[in-house]
Order: sequence, then structure tokens, then C-alpha cells
Amino acid sequence: MCAELTVASRPDDRIATAPAPPCIERLSYSTTHAPQFIDITDDVREVLARSGVRHGFVVVFSRHTTAAVRINEAEPLLLQDMEAMLARIAPPNVYYRHNDLTIRTVNLTEDEDLNGHSHCQHLLMGASEAIPCSDGELLLGTWQRIFLVELDCGREREVIVQAIGAV
Repeated sequence: MCAELTVASRPDDRIATAPAPPCIERLSYSTTHAPQFIDITDDVREVLARSGVRHGFVVVFSRHTTAAVRINEAEPLLLQDMEAMLARIAPPNVYYRHNDLTIRTVNLTEDEDLNGHSHCQHLLMGASEAIPCSDGELLLGTWQRIFLVELDCGREREVIVQAIGAV
């Protein structure tokens, strides 16, 4: 059970609130290529609204090691710059031991993807974001959007959204 949360901007301006029941939703997305930036902000807002959480946090988590969750600006030229940056940092056309199936012996499937670059990019981007909320609204900055970032090939992806806090 969550502890009661007190929200205050000044000591004499406290609002006592009750804990909200746990709220976890799984969101599914079909990606088509990499890199691909999918704006999921509105979906996360809808989960928060359904949760009833007014004050707390929303955690957004990718269940994949080749798909990241990041916050950034949804400006098309910036997204192209970020795609180019990912290619410079971990280009797909260089040698990765992960891709060398003559030496790799673990975590193999029959249809194994040669995606060492995708894993390296993910390591730098990360799997989750935690966004504070107040009065039932995400406290994102003016230009901030939440993205699911596909770093491998197109497929079904799952994102977990958990609203934590008080009603």
C-alpha cells in the first residue's frame, strides 16, 4: 500500500491525498524500421487519466533491449539529427561479436537478428523514463515528448506504463 502523499508549494498550503491503487498498462506498437521515433506521449497521458493518479509519477518502460524510451523534442530535423547520431555512435556495418555466430554460443534463436549495433545504441539511450505528474497532468516541458525508439527492425513492441502516486 502506498503511503499518503502530501503535496505543498508552501508549508501552509498542504493538500492531503489518498494513495491510488496500482495502475499498470501494457501498450503495443508496430514498428516498421530503424531508427524510428514513435511519439507515445498522448497514449501515456491517457493511461494517467484512466489511473486516477493526480500526484506522483508515471514510469514508461520498454520491455526490449533494442527499443528505447526517451524524452525529447518532436521536431523533424532534430529527429533526423538523432538518427544520424545513432548511426555515427554505433554503425550497423562494423564488426560486432554479438553478430558473429561462429563464436557466439548463448541467447541464440533460429532466426537470430544480427543487431549488435542496436544493443549498443540501446545501452546509451535507456529503457525507461519517469515523468512527474501533478493535478493529473504530466509535468513535461513545452517541447518535451515521450518516444518509443525502434533501434532494430520493424516488429511488435511492448511498453509498460505505470502510474504511481495519490488520487
